[in-house]
Amino acid sequence: MERHSAKIKTMLMSLTVAAGIAVTAMSAQAANEKLKIGFVGVTSGPAAAWGTSNVRSMQTRAAWINEIGGVKIGSKTYDIEIVTFDDQKDPKRAIAGMEKMAQEGIHYVVGPNVDDGAAAVRPVAEQKDIIYFPYAFPKSLYSPPASNAVLGMIANYQSGPAIYKYLRDNKGVKNVAFVAANESDPLSQRDGGVAAAKALNLNVVSSNVTYQVDTTDFTPVLTPVLRKRPDLLVLSGVAPANAPQLIRSARELGYQGLISTETAQDATVLREGAGDLANGFISVGGASTPKIASDTMKEFVSRYTKMFGEYNDESNTKVYALEYIIETMKANPASINNVAEFKKTMDTFSAPNIYMKGDSKLKYVGTTSFGQKRQVFVPMVVNEYQNGKFETLFIAEVD
Repeated sequence: MERHSAKIKTMLMSLTVAAGIAVTAMSAQAANEKLKIGFVGVTSGPAAAWGTSNVRSMQTRAAWINEIGGVKIGSKTYDIEIVTFDDQKDPKRAIAGMEKMAQEGIHYVVGPNVDDGAAAVRPVAEQKDIIYFPYAFPKSLYSPPASNAVLGMIANYQSGPAIYKYLRDNKGVKNVAFVAANESDPLSQRDGGVAAAKALNLNVVSSNVTYQVDTTDFTPVLTPVLRKRPDLLVLSGVAPANAPQLIRSARELGYQGLISTETAQDATVLREGAGDLANGFISVGGASTPKIASDTMKEFVSRYTKMFGEYNDESNTKVYALEYIIETMKANPASINNVAEFKKTMDTFSAPNIYMKGDSKLKYVGTTSFGQKRQVFVPMVVNEYQNGKFETLFIAEVD
């Protein structure tokens, strides 16, 4: 009897060990590989909202993908890991950030957010085989012979003409003034805006007034500009933290005309910094509106808000970069570690746009502006701030 019991115990122990080995093997087999996607951009200082919306969008979408079991690319399934670096809007730090990405074997990076940083990292990206998605506008980054940068949003030279034409045709705008921070990004956007305004036969009454980014009193800056009586005051390349200060100063000086910018803004920052004085302020919004948002987009907004306690309209655009990277990899799995394969796929790439209603597609555009497809397609949504939130003014597209 004891021998029989001993045999049973031995058999049970063997089965338990075997089962444990099998479970361990299955767990190892079931564990997804990690796919690292980087971010190098600004998440501190006056322009922090630009990069923060990038990071939060990426983290929200990555957590969602991982929650439902990862993403299948070719024969493998991956969990997405977001690796971030705050470049503090400093080109030298942007270079350090891109070098860090290369050291970690990352081939796909979102950012930088400004012109200087995007231009500074180009040599590293090209040497280390990194495709990066800047939110910066110099055409040289996206035009041949450059090929590693993909514009992640609508550029000012695409949105500016559309905004000015709309305001000319619908609001009777004739005279335009431009004010810009004394930095390369805003100055470049100002020059592009002036050219676009003149091409539309608008009268540019002022375009040489600039300010330092740490300015707190904008009255001396705006007084000579407003004496020219513009119908439209353009805040070229204005950072989210500076926009409400400029708007407040203009209104307190008695300016009653229109105010606009081609950069994305944060409704919360406008509400806290300018209140009702910001009503009517026009800016480029995120690439979604309640009318065109799909159920997936609505769930993204819900998840984002739950993770971070608030939502930034700009993330309607920033959600797209990670999606384009993943979907392009799915279209050509060889591109995971081979950016040449990624580039080759871009010309014919097409995938369903899960964030928009209808049959909209993800696709690369930019041929008209850059001579090659080096821009993600997103709707051009132009917003007007009213009573604490953005309202859609009009929607357009670029090719």
